[in-house]
Amino acid sequence: MKGGVVREVDLNKTLYDLTEEYPELIPVLAELGFAGVAFPEMRESHGKVMTILSGHEQLGIDLTWVKRKLEELGFVVKQ
Repeated sequence: MKGGVVREVDLNKTLYDLTEEYPELIPVLAELGFAGVAFPEMRESHGKVMTILSGHEQLGIDLTWVKRKLEELGFVVKQ
């Protein structure tokens, strides 16, 4: 990122860890189909074991679409 801080999303990190690091991801991930992250109790439980990689398979979410959306928001996606 030019002149700024690189915001990196590691697809192997838990949804909980990602949303703790970048709280602005909560509504984005919910919109992408990871609806549970919008609810604190779900984020605290399921979010601590689910990653974007595992969740996209379980929930039938297109990983390419998720990556594209994150990149559009200025994140560097790491797999």
